Amino acid sequence: MLSVRGLRRPGVALETLDLAAGACVAVRGPSGAGKTLLLRALADLDPNQGEVTLDGEPRDAMPAPRWRHLVTYLAAEPAWWADTIGEHFPDWAAAAPLIAALGLPEDCRSWSVARASTGERQRLSLARGLAHGPRVVLLDEPTSGLDDEARRRAEDLLLEHFGRGLGALWVTHDAVQAQRVAERCLIVADGRAREAAL
Repeated sequence: MLSVRGLRRPGVALETLDLAAGACVAVRGPSGAGKTLLLRALADLDPNQGEVTLDGEPRDAMPAPRWRHLVTYLAAEPAWWADTIGEHFPDWAAAAPLIAALGLPEDCRSWSVARASTGERQRLSLARGLAHGPRVVLLDEPTSGLDDEARRRAEDLLLEHFGRGLGALWVTHDAVQAQRVAERCLIVADGRAREAAL
């Protein structure tokens, strides 16, 4: 589904990656190694070189907003640009079941962003990213701020979506989590990403 050849940007390079529909690849490595830079390059958020295709269609042949809709980057610290949670969801009806599955109350739609905790904002960002139906999600430590119950809910929701064909690259520092959610692993170190055993 997602194919990468010769991806390069300052700070990280990835020679080859093929991601099948429904597959999850864990992305691991020390802090500052370039894991976030890799995800941002794949989402075409920062200047980079290389051949990246989705279902055989080159990234360069697609308008950038369309690419980012299909290959969605979810930052470790999500952006919020309006006062209330609901304003960040163009289609609340599509997001509501995801929000409920993540253990958040229906009335969170009316919350101010400032009222939501770090973990609540992280889960809301995940629901926001999934609600518009991407083909691939680029997850930058999506459960780092969550307690055990919230992390389990987030993992279960993502695994359910993988079962429906969603592909993912998932940055995690947790080796046990990587084994739970992924079939393969990329290690990022010394400016290069390479496949390695989980």
